[in-house]
Amino acid sequence: MAFLSSLDISGSALTAQRLRMDVISQNIANASTTRTAEGGPYRRRVAVFTENRGNTSFSSYLDQAQSASAGGGVVVSSIATDMSDFRTEYDPTNPDANADGYVLYPNVNETTELVDMMSATRSYEANITALNATKNMALKALEIGR
Repeated sequence: MAFLSSLDISGSALTAQRLRMDVISQNIANASTTRTAEGGPYRRRVAVFTENRGNTSFSSYLDQAQSASAGGGVVVSSIATDMSDFRTEYDPTNPDANADGYVLYPNVNETTELVDMMSATRSYEANITALNATKNMALKALEIGR
């Protein structure tokens, strides 16, 4: 059934966007963390999405071509660490200050994180809409059969 693959695709997107929102929330929560278990300030993390190819055998590609399948959805392939420079502030009274009195703060820009959160929320909502449209089409198809 082709509509079941549409549900799977929307479901994978919902799962991926939820994880993306979790990572963004973690970044915002640690925007002022100057000490971590690894040592040094917290580093921003980013969810990396890739296409969910599923079964990559030749026969699966042939089956997809014959059924006009759109693909397999999306999956979070990794959580990457942003290696950009830390933000520095002069505060010689801070216990984490270096010999020159500067404190290293995480490379988290709260404005960027909020914009990313809005984008993830909109993508989540769009996938809910696609899921509901697929569900409504299936219900209408069942009504035709009565």
